[in-house]
Order: sequence, then structure tokens, then C-alpha cells
Amino acid sequence: MPGARPGRAGPTRPRRRSRTRSREARTAAAFLLPFCALFLLCFVVPIGYAVQQSLLRTVRTGPLGFGGSHDVFAGLGNYAHALRDGSFLAGFGRVLLFGVVQVPLMLALAAGLALLLDSASARGIGFFRTAYFLPYGVPGVIASILWGFLYVPGISPIVQILHSAGWQVDFLSRSTVLWSIANIVTWQFTGYNMLVLIAQLKAVPAELYEAARLDGANAARIAWHIKLPLIRPALVLTAVFSIIGTLQLFSEPLVLRPLSPAIDSGYTPNLHAYNEAFSANDYHVAAAEAVLLALVACALSFGFLSLVGRRGGDGALR
Repeated sequence: MPGARPGRAGPTRPRRRSRTRSREARTAAAFLLPFCALFLLCFVVPIGYAVQQSLLRTVRTGPLGFGGSHDVFAGLGNYAHALRDGSFLAGFGRVLLFGVVQVPLMLALAAGLALLLDSASARGIGFFRTAYFLPYGVPGVIASILWGFLYVPGISPIVQILHSAGWQVDFLSRSTVLWSIANIVTWQFTGYNMLVLIAQLKAVPAELYEAARLDGANAARIAWHIKLPLIRPALVLTAVFSIIGTLQLFSEPLVLRPLSPAIDSGYTPNLHAYNEAFSANDYHVAAAEAVLLALVACALSFGFLSLVGRRGGDGALR
């Protein structure tokens, strides 16, 4: 209308939107700040400190080194020293062999248990699920001690039964101790991986199973053609965690070392770095070995994810 004053709604709406966005940004920052602080303090700072220590070496002065010590820049010298150490490299080869055999076996057992528990309709499923998961609640050191008693001849009832049956076995010998450790890890983590897979199975719509049954598919075909493909993301996740855990193998060989002469100070890379730091007092070489171990774990994990993603893409195109 002529003579009417122009409304002020136009300019105020952008201001309200900007205030709302500013308030939302502050709220998001408040929620993210604790995570960012913990991530920085517990992840970024330790990694940066390890990298810094790996680039230094300790120089001692005075007669017999009693004049004091100070750190000097060593460049990549500690990394070269670690890569020339045959015991450290042998530990890498040992854990890679361990992972090639143990990880697929453990994931196959976890997938089988998950499929069985998901298909079963009888009572007591909760009991069996808890029983399978219970070993994961046992700390690795305690589990290694328990299994150590079951491996030592003269104490182990398993060894006595096998010996009475005519089978002379030594679970702690040089040729078998690696697989004895694999048995401990499999016993401990199969139930954990099973629960991850069951959680993925519970997210699958029941209508898919009903449609498959109407088409004449039996339980085996449903498990192979529907359930396993649909839990593929969970299988990939557990595989990546298992690869990283394999490279971090430490507590089991450390606990079994007094029981088996086959386990030396460099049986695994983690054990070798531990002994370099706390037995040889060479923290800089230990830091370099820890960084190398982290790089190998990242390379294997991302390589596995890339391989699985490439195969998944090819399958989708087909």
C-alpha cells in the first residue's frame, strides 16, 4: 500500500539464521573439544614423541662413559640399526606367518559360531553366547598363565592324557610354541569377533530370509548367499583389528618365555622393542622399532582394505 513502511522482517531473518548457525557451531565445538583434547594427548603427542626419540641417540662422555650423557641428532641411524637386526626382522616374519594362519582360522570360527547362534531357536542361546564371549573378559596375561599350566609337561593334564595315549607332544618346543600362542589368541578373541558378527546379523531384515525360504532356499544356502555377503563389512572390520593385534603380539610370548627356551628376547617385534628399551636401555632404538611397527601395521591394514574394496567393486560390477 502507498505510504506503508517497509517491513523489517527481511534483514532480521538473516541475522537469526547467522545466530542459529553460530550457536550450533559453538555447541558442536563444545562436544568435539573433549575428543580432540584426548585424541591430541593420547594419540598425536605420544606418536610425535616416539618419532622425536627415534631420531636421537645417546652420547656418553668421560672415562668409561661416567662423565655424563646427552642426546644428539642421529637421523635415520636408529632405523638402519633396527633394520639390520636379524632378531627384529625374524620377529616380523614370525608374526606375519602367525597372522596368515591364525587370523583366517579365528574369523572362520567366529563366523561359524555367529551363524549357528543366529540360526538356532532353542532356549539357552544367551548362555552359549555369553560362554563363547567369556574368554575375552580374561586379561591376556592371565590367559597366558592359565594356558601355560596346560602346556608344561608334568603339570598339564592334556599332555599327560596324550602321553598315555602314545603321543609324545611338547607344546613349548621351537616348532610348536608359535601355534600354542595362536591357540591362546584364538581362544581369547573368537568370542569377541563372534559378537561383532552377530550384531551385524541382527541388523539384517528378516524379510530377506522369508523371501529366500519362499524361493526354496534351505538354511545352508541362506547362510552362504545372504548372511555371509551381508556381514562382509563386519568381517572386514574384525580382520583389520586382527591384523593390527597380530603385529602387537606381546603379552603371550612374554609370559610363556620362562617356560619355553624357544622364545627369545626378539620373538616378536613388540617384545624386541620392549627388551631394547628396558633391558638394553636403548630407548631411541626401541622408539625407532615402535615407529617401524606402526608403519607396517598401517601399510598392511590399508593394503588389506584397498584389496577388499577393489574386489568388492569388481563383484558389484559383475
